[in-house]
Amino acid sequence: MTTAAADLQIAEEDRLRADLYNFLGLLLAGPPDEMLLSQTASLSGDDGALGKAITSLARVANVSKPRGVSAEYNALFIGLGRGELLPYASYYLTGFLNEKPLARLRKDMASLRMSRAPNVFEPEDNIASLMEMMGGMIVGRFGAPASLEQQKTFFNTHIGVWAPHFFADLEAAKTSVLYASVGAVGKAFMEIEKEAFRMTAG
Repeated sequence: MTTAAADLQIAEEDRLRADLYNFLGLLLAGPPDEMLLSQTASLSGDDGALGKAITSLARVANVSKPRGVSAEYNALFIGLGRGELLPYASYYLTGFLNEKPLARLRKDMASLRMSRAPNVFEPEDNIASLMEMMGGMIVGRFGAPASLEQQKTFFNTHIGVWAPHFFADLEAAKTSVLYASVGAVGKAFMEIEKEAFRMTAG
């Protein structure tokens, strides 16, 4: 299938979903630079829970500076020894890193023809990578665009079971400022996705 033909198969709504997954993945993979902060500040949302969360994030991004956000990111996710939060599925589901959820994810990644980037050394079950995987599946970055059933299975197995709790923790973390708003966006988005998948057949 050509790229143009694949693009025609992806509905605008799905492309927007993928964009939001990728956007969250980008913000969670590392502290945003000045350009990403500026792009974030230009966003606007509607009157729904997700739209309000996006508007709030844009307001905070507008008054944030890269240096301060970098310090915030380090306190949240890196710290001295460890950050305030451990953004890994294994930790949230078992209390330990590198456990069965990671092994299951690696098996599913192989079946979906996904592989860890050579310059990434942390476990694949981190929240940023999972957001990127989901966004890539929707638009066909790893082959043909994933079917709704494939998306639902991946989401329910690897994201829906813990990401809403992570985003709630991020929103409430004592060192969160910009990332409190990122947490609110992620939490609202996960609720929408979870409900949408619940309503699909199969």
